[in-house]
Amino acid sequence: MSNDLTHHQRVVLEYLTDHRRRLGIMPSTRDIQKALGFASQTSVVRALAALEKKGAIKRASGAARGIAVLWEDLGKNLLELPLLGRIPAGMADDTEGGGVEGWVTIDRELLGLKRRTGRYFALRVRGDSMINAHIEHGDVVVCESTETCTPRPNDIVAALIDGESTLKRYIVESGRPFLRAENPDYPDLLPLRELTIQGVSCGVIRRYATA
Repeated sequence: MSNDLTHHQRVVLEYLTDHRRRLGIMPSTRDIQKALGFASQTSVVRALAALEKKGAIKRASGAARGIAVLWEDLGKNLLELPLLGRIPAGMADDTEGGGVEGWVTIDRELLGLKRRTGRYFALRVRGDSMINAHIEHGDVVVCESTETCTPRPNDIVAALIDGESTLKRYIVESGRPFLRAENPDYPDLLPLRELTIQGVSCGVIRRYATA
């Protein structure tokens, strides 16, 4: 950890780390205020801004718990991934937000993520179209971005189909790609104009604590 931090800033950073380790999520500004005796939430925001300016943390705009600790020694097998909102596991949907909602810490070895150069992100699942692939409503799916991997037929993917997002299995038949649910109640999704694969699923976290 850098010697540039004041004692007060170190206390805040240690509290962020401890809270995340104990409860699995970052504290809110109200949590920090109550635990550390800040006069107001505005004071907390100022302290977090100072930590961010010094490169100790990164904050996601508009997310109550959207804080990532950058100076913590997470260990060689741990990754802190951005949680990029919700993705429909039902019919494709254009109503979901695309900003960073928070951060998820995962064990790279536990999920079998062998590629250290891969770019990963996480999405919270909404819906039941992938239940036969053991992906349920409220789970968080970890994906590798197609910037560093190539989707293959039968992969489970986060995709945009005709501008709408969804989580489905990627199918190619007779040279034509489309998306298929893992629930017989849902039809195949065939693109009318475009199908863009954004990430390939490589692991699932059961019902993430803030869902």
